[in-house]
Amino acid sequence: MSKDKKGLQVRELPEHVYAELVDGARRSHRSLAQEAVSVLERGLNTGEPPKNRRKAMLARIAEQPLKVKQAPADLVRKDRDR
Repeated sequence: MSKDKKGLQVRELPEHVYAELVDGARRSHRSLAQEAVSVLERGLNTGEPPKNRRKAMLARIAEQPLKVKQAPADLVRKDRDR
């Protein structure tokens, strides 16, 4: 486990709460642990604001060079010729 993250174990979790976590995880395509963290962040209002998450994601995307095998204009021409 990373040194900046802590573990948490919950005992005697009510069945209906567990079921909601499982359903939410399935709907969000997350693991149960990821869903629990997400619910806690929202509930405690401690999660990173969406605007900051978007900025960070766009910065990561901008750092990665786009790798294409063909020029975009060639792809458009090929598509038009179909």
